[in-house]
Amino acid sequence: MQTAAQQIIAQLLVDALNLEGVNASEIDPNAPLFGEGLGLDSIDALEIALAISQKFGVQMQADDEQTRKAFSTLASLTEFVEAHKKQ
Repeated sequence: MQTAAQQIIAQLLVDALNLEGVNASEIDPNAPLFGEGLGLDSIDALEIALAISQKFGVQMQADDEQTRKAFSTLASLTEFVEAHKKQ
């Protein structure tokens, strides 16, 4: 079950990546975003980071360990954005 914040980030993923046939509300917050989960790749990560930057003003650095951990799951990505977004 997604939280309200996770629903927003899930919809952002679907929109930013044009994920055909993926319903944002069906993305498991604890499933991996990369590999066997949603099957995203490094190009998708760049697209997601750009979309998050534009929508929330959150900068995600590729060489930052926190950013790598944030991209693990929908839940971790949402937590990262919530912690860093500008009010």
